[in-house]
Amino acid sequence: MQRKDDSVLEATKAKLKLPPLYRVLLLNDDYTPMEFVVLVLQKFFAMTGERATQVMLKVHREGMGECGVFPRDVASTKVQQVAAYARKYQHPLQCVMEET
Repeated sequence: MQRKDDSVLEATKAKLKLPPLYRVLLLNDDYTPMEFVVLVLQKFFAMTGERATQVMLKVHREGMGECGVFPRDVASTKVQQVAAYARKYQHPLQCVMEET
């Protein structure tokens, strides 16, 4: 595009900052059955049985385990889905999110 004074305008590209990501974590408790935790990991986080078992054991041994890293809206939805599912089956399983 040329201006009247023959100078050329160059298009500048705006640099977009990526949105922050959030870790979704399951917290250990003494009441939720291990099998239920594995089921939750498979159902809501698309994990294989083997991977879900690994994460469940990490939750059991270390107090928490990471389910995945997502944009805020996705992480928030997953936390709400897990909480509702656990309540439906009367388990105290807690799922939280934290910014990476």
